[in-house]
Amino acid sequence: MHRAELRVFAAKSVAILTAAAFSVSAAMGAPERIEKGNLVLEAVPETPEQLRGELVRYQNTRSAALSGFDASNAGAFVTTRFAETAQVHFIAEPGGARRQITFFDEPVRSVTPSPSDAGQFLFIRDRGGDENFQIYVYDVEDGEARRISDGEGRKTAPVWSKDGTRVAWQKTMDGGTKGVVVASAAAPEDRRTVFTGDGWWGPIDWSPDGETILLYHYVSINESEIFLLDAETGDTVQINPSDQKIAYGGAAFSADGKSVYFTGDEEGEFLNLYRYDFESGEKTNLTRDIAWDVEEVAIAPDGRTYAFTVNDAARSTLHIRRTRNDRDLAAPDLPPGVIYSLDYSPNGQTLGFSLNASDSPGDVYSWSLGGGRDALQRWTQSEVGGLNTETFVEPEFFDYPTFDEVDGEARRIPAFIYRPQTDGPYPVIISIHGGPEGQARPFFSSTHQYWANKLGAAIIRPNVRGSAGFGKSYLQLDNGFKREDSVKDIGALIDWIETQPDLDAEKIVVYGGSYGGYMVLASMVHFGDRLAGGVNIVGISNFVTFLENTADYRRDLRRAEYGDERDPEMRAHLEEISPLNRADEITKPLFIIQGLNDPRVPASEAEQILAAVRANGGEAWYMGAKDEGHGFRKKTNRDAMSEAVALFLKSLFEE
Repeated sequence: MHRAELRVFAAKSVAILTAAAFSVSAAMGAPERIEKGNLVLEAVPETPEQLRGELVRYQNTRSAALSGFDASNAGAFVTTRFAETAQVHFIAEPGGARRQITFFDEPVRSVTPSPSDAGQFLFIRDRGGDENFQIYVYDVEDGEARRISDGEGRKTAPVWSKDGTRVAWQKTMDGGTKGVVVASAAAPEDRRTVFTGDGWWGPIDWSPDGETILLYHYVSINESEIFLLDAETGDTVQINPSDQKIAYGGAAFSADGKSVYFTGDEEGEFLNLYRYDFESGEKTNLTRDIAWDVEEVAIAPDGRTYAFTVNDAARSTLHIRRTRNDRDLAAPDLPPGVIYSLDYSPNGQTLGFSLNASDSPGDVYSWSLGGGRDALQRWTQSEVGGLNTETFVEPEFFDYPTFDEVDGEARRIPAFIYRPQTDGPYPVIISIHGGPEGQARPFFSSTHQYWANKLGAAIIRPNVRGSAGFGKSYLQLDNGFKREDSVKDIGALIDWIETQPDLDAEKIVVYGGSYGGYMVLASMVHFGDRLAGGVNIVGISNFVTFLENTADYRRDLRRAEYGDERDPEMRAHLEEISPLNRADEITKPLFIIQGLNDPRVPASEAEQILAAVRANGGEAWYMGAKDEGHGFRKKTNRDAMSEAVALFLKSLFEE
């Protein structure tokens, strides 16, 4: 049977099984499925006007992220949303007006200004969240977006050469194989595939002379490799070869091309920053004294300085160093939050970045390396919907004991809690991050602020085992056959909640997306008698069907994390822990939310758990979006989702 026939057969099999499940559910009196625009709904009530009015200001907060400086040093490109989706805007100076550049229906992503041509930038765009991205060059002067990829399949990770004449990007072929394409930005029809490889491979930087590309090979969160790729011949040479498994983060060439900076965990629990010298083959650990992960790294074009951020217990610290002696320079005094999008101006005199704090949305800042009274400047002032920021609650970091021990004492699980400013006891929303190797960090969330201020709920965001940011040993604690140990960490959190006099242990709701959605379903199976309900957004309901139906370019990456369903022993384990096979134990109300174009967690995962819960007499709300993928990105859909979730939570808390 040919590959195309196999895909059709698999799709028909899923459709038949789903239809059969729905026929059972329909016989049990399932609610009518209705469509409202791009939304598909079951059992979701109309939103009362009072609730909609309560939410509207929280729905109209926005944030801005730095995309990079213009090649002329005359301004910066940022991404922000003024209408339905995030688009590119230009700002000529700190505090200047945001001038919208792109006006597409779909969100614009991976925006990268040209290093040589003022007013040009790269971006990628898909359709309806299907993640079949294509690569475009936009020219502000003529207002035209030219597609430079071939329009077929999936193209991502575009990187400019240092002179701005060429672009390298990743392409995905049938079966998930990756390739690296190189093309002229001005004449993309000359595009050539210079490298192909099984697994995840992608370009991350060009050498200053344009002859070599830094090539990243990702195996899993615990293992990766970095190579030098000859842009003409396709030959590769591994950097820092080792017998041990090393997890690498970012990497970039030095300004003179004689070395490369990279982050890796080969010497301990955390990602350190190294400089690798090509001539001598020696590497220098630049952050041995920092006991947290180094995240982003930026190299000044003039080679005089470099900057990096550190994930310090989920909050960011910014470091700027002089290249010739690796000594710290003055850095801005910033409020606690998360720093990202590090980028130097073309002349190397200014470092730009985005800062997101728990009580304010993401905004763009810059730091002048020349120092002075006005060294720190704010480029954007993102709106908060007219809300009084003094009412915003800040999360408190804490940890709680779980079921197993470390050195004779109970392991501690790090978490954040947002407590309302009113008196308790408060109902509790346990918000579980995805990944599974994601991390709960103190980002601003208008949703959390609404839940705290208007629903009077406390929000707890745990970093259960398997979360990033707390060392590679912690990261690996949930792999393979240890998957449900992370679910036990939620049970331990419920135990902790029951000891807190200001928290209402009778009104606990679990909420999460993607892997967090699986955690919601698993928690409702294991701790349903202690929960009021759950909200599952694009969540995995059965690991076997998920692995068999997820997009082929992701399948092996997910097998490395969850286990290989083709192995009989692992398949049996995955079936055993899948919530779909224990749906009869989900007895509390469940809200299922799904993007119908999702290539990561296909819509069949939502449909099958919905049908199974209904078939067992359970209560379930359902919301699907026909123009969304792995999560909702369009404002209209996000507003509808936040209204429905608020209504669902109110129904649970007011019982």
